[in-house]
Amino acid sequence: MARRATGESGSRASGGRVKGARRPELRLPPLTPWAEGELEPDGDYDGLEFRDADLSGQDGAGARFMDCALTACALDGTALGRARVLDSVLTGPRGVGTHLAESTFRDVELIDARLGGTQLHGAVLERVVIRGGKIDYLNLREARLKDVVFESCVLVEPDFAGASLERVEFVDCALKGADFGSATLKDVDLRGAAPLEIVRGLDRLSGAVISTGQLLDLAPVLAVELGIRVE
Repeated sequence: MARRATGESGSRASGGRVKGARRPELRLPPLTPWAEGELEPDGDYDGLEFRDADLSGQDGAGARFMDCALTACALDGTALGRARVLDSVLTGPRGVGTHLAESTFRDVELIDARLGGTQLHGAVLERVVIRGGKIDYLNLREARLKDVVFESCVLVEPDFAGASLERVEFVDCALKGADFGSATLKDVDLRGAAPLEIVRGLDRLSGAVISTGQLLDLAPVLAVELGIRVE
């Protein structure tokens, strides 16, 4: 089971006014290797290790993963809508078009992912660390993120439109072509994003903190957003 991290990360200590995200501290129990051939809808997976498993195209919608480790698993087109992933570690997942709409991730670490077109719209992420790797076209529309850290990863055209972000940090990561249209932000720390590229939703950044350098980089886009001509 995960131990809840108490206190806040370094955002406040470094002088910023934004509250830092609480991170999970995971200590998995001894795990049993997963020996079954395919996932099942509404399946219950507790204390299992999925290693080098090809889960592509399988249907695990509504399944629950508790105290699990998924390592180097293929998730191309895997159906995991409304799944619950709790107190678990996912290392090196790869795949395109993984369907995780309306799923729940709580006390989870996602490490060195190589994913594209992952569907997480309407999902709930709480106390989640996404570290390393690259995720293209991540769909988090209408999702709820609370105590989430994106660290040392590359996000290409992530879609946060209509999402709620509270105590979310971007640490030493690239944020390219992000959409924050209609999003709601509270205590969101963008100072560690380099580059920070926002194509939509600059007017929704109230509740976020950026650096002076980032403000200068965003100035041309802000001018266009506000209808200001710069000559």
